Amino acid sequence: MLKRIDLSRDFQKHREEYLKAIEAVCEETAFSGGKYADQFDREFAEYVGVPYAAGVNNGTSALHCAMAALGVGPGDEVIVPANTYIATAWGVSYTGATPVFVDCTADTWEIDPDKIEEKITDKTKGIIGVHLYGQPFEFSKVKEIADRHGLFVVEDCAQAHGAGYEGRMAGSLGDIGCFSFYPGKNLYAFGEGGSVTCKTQEHFDTVTTMKNQGCHVRYYHDMIGYNYRLEGIQGAVLSVSLKYLPEWTARRREIGKQYLREIYNPLIIHQAHPDNTDPVFHLFVIQVENPEHFLAYMQEKGMECNRHYPVPCHLQKAYASLGYHEGDCPNAEKLAKHCVTLPLFPEMTADEVQLVIDACNDYTGE
Repeated sequence: MLKRIDLSRDFQKHREEYLKAIEAVCEETAFSGGKYADQFDREFAEYVGVPYAAGVNNGTSALHCAMAALGVGPGDEVIVPANTYIATAWGVSYTGATPVFVDCTADTWEIDPDKIEEKITDKTKGIIGVHLYGQPFEFSKVKEIADRHGLFVVEDCAQAHGAGYEGRMAGSLGDIGCFSFYPGKNLYAFGEGGSVTCKTQEHFDTVTTMKNQGCHVRYYHDMIGYNYRLEGIQGAVLSVSLKYLPEWTARRREIGKQYLREIYNPLIIHQAHPDNTDPVFHLFVIQVENPEHFLAYMQEKGMECNRHYPVPCHLQKAYASLGYHEGDCPNAEKLAKHCVTLPLFPEMTADEVQLVIDACNDYTGE
């Protein structure tokens, strides 16, 4: 069975390097934050092309820290795509603010800039754009709207490590970038991890204090803080993986572009990838008329597929109190009803890639 993603292949290939890095942390007992977490922060900031990166315990915490650093609180509103993983909205809700959901476009499946302005009120503080599936959203248009209304723009880069937009790296475009290193991400930890990338010392200091129990100096708490530190072992593992990220990204792009060229079945709809973007194909999501039938078909052919995501954010039970209804975000709702994610990971062989392509093209929907 070809898995949708197989992390064991990377571990086996770089096993000794990973174990050596973990052992170094254990020898120094630098487990919570510390030398190895700090080293990764410096390396990741350089990779993204920003002055600062603050490692945290996961991508959801990164979003929470970003909102807090930008002054979001009770009574505020932040615009969020309806088509994203729910954690994008959690970051807003954790501050006591309200996420305001906006539909995606019909082709890129990213936040629709043309739908943002009608959602802006005197309570709106900012916009979170998500580079979903590794495809950058239309940042320039979103930024233009934000600047016109005095709003911040935060990038949710949880699926976009290494993605490019008009020659710049995801995570370096907006006021703050938020990354996840959850297993299966393009750059992943051996457990949980995340990062907040930023351009100002002020934002970096706020995030660093917030994630460390509100402390600049131990036992002296300057703000209500959280235990959001990145673990030392995860920092060490990420430093190893970061060396291979360009290689993995190149292979993801190679596979993704091959899928786009060679899966020509008219029953399968592809995501659009504008020329001013350089996606990293974290997920290769397609639309089909009957996702469950397609999943069963691919399973029978020896391939595991998934669904990202079968319920859009605005229709989740957790946000029922906000009063959204079916029909409010039609493009996101259509995608949710028809989405399927194909196998794609850097260690796939040429034969496995061809297996996916052939199975997709042979699909009849019957």
